[in-house]
Amino acid sequence: MRRGGEIRKERRQGEREPGLLAQLRRPPGGRDARTMLLAQLLDRAGTGVWAAACVLYFTFVVGLDAGRLGILLGASGVAGIAGSPLAGHLADRFPVRSLLIGAHLLRLVTLCLLLVVTDFALLLPVVAVTHLGDRAAKTLEMLFATRVAGERRATYQALSRSSANAGYALGAGLAAIGLAVGTRGAYHVLILANALSFLVAAALVWRTREPRGRGLVAAPAAGAAPTEGPAAAAAADGGPGPWRDRGYLRFVLLDIPMNLDDSILGIGIPLWLVSHTTAPHELIPAFLVVNTVLVVVLQLRVSAKVRGPRQAAGAVALYGLTTLLCCVLLAASTGGGAWTASAALLAAAVLATAAELMRSVSSWELAVSLAPPEARASYLGVAGMAQSVQKSAGPLLLTGAVMTAGPAGWLVLGAAVAGLSLVQRRAAVRRLDLLAGTPAPAPAPAASA
Repeated sequence: MRRGGEIRKERRQGEREPGLLAQLRRPPGGRDARTMLLAQLLDRAGTGVWAAACVLYFTFVVGLDAGRLGILLGASGVAGIAGSPLAGHLADRFPVRSLLIGAHLLRLVTLCLLLVVTDFALLLPVVAVTHLGDRAAKTLEMLFATRVAGERRATYQALSRSSANAGYALGAGLAAIGLAVGTRGAYHVLILANALSFLVAAALVWRTREPRGRGLVAAPAAGAAPTEGPAAAAAADGGPGPWRDRGYLRFVLLDIPMNLDDSILGIGIPLWLVSHTTAPHELIPAFLVVNTVLVVVLQLRVSAKVRGPRQAAGAVALYGLTTLLCCVLLAASTGGGAWTASAALLAAAVLATAAELMRSVSSWELAVSLAPPEARASYLGVAGMAQSVQKSAGPLLLTGAVMTAGPAGWLVLGAAVAGLSLVQRRAAVRRLDLLAGTPAPAPAPAASA
């Protein structure tokens, strides 16, 4: 008995997932995936530099007031919504690798234009095109990586998020040096650093190989034929293409509130701390630190627990519950002193990060699994709109409705997200059953007379 227990223990240890560094050295997809992860790390490092400096640059160097700055950022957010479906549409017709290189070079050009463009009317299209290219690049990265990684796309997604968060943190740290100097030349150096990251990322993508199967997210296995018949027809219950597929559009619509953790962590918690609690303002940077560390350390482990689309659908329900608990803590953070409020806000940041970890593995897995295999590129482009729409509408929802309503606003928001997560889970499971395409039994032959 003791020997049998030892054997089972050794077997469990042998099946344990490798660590983060080991997986980064040998990611799903091999050399091409490893090169793409490095390109994403450098891309996000440059993006982190610009994200930390852009508001101050437009305010103190360009001289925009708060009103025009709001219009500029709002217009760029709206333009970014078009980036994902445009990338998916083009990926059905052109190589993903070439499109991604083009997106990097497009952002390189627009960032360099910021060095000489200061007129507001010209800044609007420049910044808008930059955000459109940014959203398109993110969608193309995942289309490429998912095709390379195949069925292990959840593991690759976890590695991608870990490297991206490390890149953001690195970029924010580099930006702090330039912001400390604070001169026009220092800001220009930060812009050039971001532009350089796009150039290097494009060079790295150029070194990868394009997977076969244009329009497909996963390259077809040897000897496998494209999915046809009832399953493929049922997938597009509203007609061909994602824009006429009502079932898939329902998933994308419900996925928008499943991305609210981003606005809650980045905008909701800091503003709530400042306006409704007695917690010290110095606590705000800790929220980003907590989020970055937990995502880098835990993303791979969380992804290992979610294998397949049905477990991803279950993770959606956990997302809703975690978001509800986060909102309850935020509502309760106003009732005590500074220490109580600080503890509640830090715990809320941890829960928002936990929700992000679950969303990151469930959203993309369902977006892939709920799309018909022959047109996944265009479908995933439409699915990418959910995050873009949330980035534009989420801040307005929090500042215009939740903050105004006070603690009750957080409770209503948490309950709404939890309820919608159950609707999303049920709809996803139903569509997965539809895509399974279990054929009806053939009619029995008529009995002979």
